[in-house]
Amino acid sequence: MDDNINGLTTNFFEATSEMGLSFLNQITAYQSYFTGSLRYINEFHTPFLISLNSFANLEKEKLRDTPIIESIKDYVSLFQFNQQMAEKGNKTSIEALTQFHTQEMEDFFLSWLPATCGKGENLLNYSSTHAILLKWVVRDFPDTILNIKSEYGFHFNKSGYEKVAETDRMLLYQVFPNDKNIEVNKKAKPVVIIPPYVLGANILCFLPGEGKSYVHAFANQGIPTYIRIIKDIKSTVAVQTMSLEDDTLDTKLFCEILKKRHSQKVTLNGFCQGGFIALLNILSGELDATVDALITCVAPIDGTRSKSLNEYLKHLPERFRDLDYALKEVPGGNRVVDGKVMSWVYKLKSIEEEAPLFTFYRDLMMFNKANGNNKINISKTAAAINYWLIYDRSDLPEAITKASFDSYTIPITKDGVMPIKLFNKELNIKHIKKLNIKYLICYADKDTLVDKEAALAPLDYVDAEVTVFPKGHGSIATSWSKPESKCALHTYFGKNYRGPVRFQLDIQSNFEKE
Repeated sequence: MDDNINGLTTNFFEATSEMGLSFLNQITAYQSYFTGSLRYINEFHTPFLISLNSFANLEKEKLRDTPIIESIKDYVSLFQFNQQMAEKGNKTSIEALTQFHTQEMEDFFLSWLPATCGKGENLLNYSSTHAILLKWVVRDFPDTILNIKSEYGFHFNKSGYEKVAETDRMLLYQVFPNDKNIEVNKKAKPVVIIPPYVLGANILCFLPGEGKSYVHAFANQGIPTYIRIIKDIKSTVAVQTMSLEDDTLDTKLFCEILKKRHSQKVTLNGFCQGGFIALLNILSGELDATVDALITCVAPIDGTRSKSLNEYLKHLPERFRDLDYALKEVPGGNRVVDGKVMSWVYKLKSIEEEAPLFTFYRDLMMFNKANGNNKINISKTAAAINYWLIYDRSDLPEAITKASFDSYTIPITKDGVMPIKLFNKELNIKHIKKLNIKYLICYADKDTLVDKEAALAPLDYVDAEVTVFPKGHGSIATSWSKPESKCALHTYFGKNYRGPVRFQLDIQSNFEKE
C-alpha cells in the first residue's frame, strides 16, 4: 500500500515538474516569437521609411506644379494600389500563419493529452522543440548568416586574384583557378564577366570553397577569366557621377588590354543587369575591334516584356513611376540611387513572397521540417543566399539606373532600336548581326525577377543560341556553377543545351582548328 502511494507521489511530482518546465519553455518560445515577428517587420519597413522621406520631399515640388484635381486622382489611385499590395501580402501571410499554427496546435494536443494522465514527457519534448525552433530562427539563424561572410563572395585581399587594370571607376581582376592542378591557358580566348550593379558582384563568386562560383567555373577550365568590379560608390566620386559612356569606355580599355595580352578578341559575359550593360557596350561600336562573342545570363534585354513587372506597374499611377523617388544626396552634393529603396521596390513587386510575416513563417516552417533530435542545421548555401539578400546591397549611379529604368518602360522598336542612346547615337541591336558576334542567351525557367520574354527579346532581331536552366534567377551562379551538378556550366545538358563555359570552350576549340 505504502509503495503504491510513494509511486503515485513520485509520478505526481515528476508530472508537475515536467508541466512546469513545459510552461517555462513556452514562455521562452513566446518571447522569441514576438521578437522575431517584430524584427522581420522592422527589416521590411526600414527602407519604406527611407523611401517615404524621399517621396515627401519630391511631392512637395510636384504638388506645386500639378492641378489639385489631378493630384487628388493620383493619390486615390495610389491608395488603391497600396490596398492591392496589402491584400496580396496579407493573403499569403494569413495562409502561412494558418498552416504553421494548425500543425502546432495538433502537435500540442497530441502532447498535452498524455500529460493529463500524468505523463508529461511528451509535452516537455514538444515545448522544448518549440522553444529551440523559435530561438534558432530569431537568434542563431541571423548569426549563422553573418558568419558566412568570410566564405562568401570575392576577397581580393587573398590569393587567387590579380589586379590587371584600373580606371577612376572600375577595377579589372583576373580570377585564377582554385584548383591548384589547373593552369591558365594564356593563349586561350579571355572572358570578361560583367556583374549587375543592382545585385552586386559577389553572387558570381558565391561559395568558391564549396565549388559554387560562376567565375571559378570558367577559371577552373583554364580559361583566362576576368571580372569587372565597380569601386565603392560611397568613397568614389567618379562612380557617383558616372555615365553609361564612362562604363563603355572603361570596358573598351579593359578589352584592349586583354586582346593585347592574349592575342585574341574578348568574350563579354554579363549577368542580369550586367548582360544588358554588356549588350549596350557592344552596340555603341566602341568595342568592335576587341569583342567577338557575347553571353547574357538572366538578363532583362527588353524589360517591357516582363509580365510580372508590367502587372505591377499597370496598377501604379504614372505620376509615381519616377526614379527620383529613390534618389538621395550624398556628402559632396552628388545624387545617387538608394540601394535599400531599390531592394524594397523589388520586394513590393513580389509582395506575396516578401511580406514580413510570410517570410517569418516561411523560415519557421523551413526549419521546423529540418528539426530532428532538437538539432537544427542550416546549409552554407542557405546562409550565403540570405547574406546576399540582406547585406549585399549598395547605392547605384543615377545614370546607370536610369538606363535600366528606361529599358523597363520603353520597348525596343520594331527596327531593333534600343531605348538608350550612347555618345548621342542610336543603338540598334542588329549591330550584333553586322559584326557576326557569336551570342549565347541563358535564362532560368522559374525566374521570377527576369521573365523569359525579356531575356529572349534579341531573338526578334538577331540569331542567338539559347540555353535554358532549371530553377530561379540566381541558380546559374549558385546551383549550376558546381562542376558535379546536372546542369554544370562546362557541359552539354537537357536538350543539347550548352552551358556558358562550354560555349566559351567550344569557341576556343573551333578557333584552334581554323
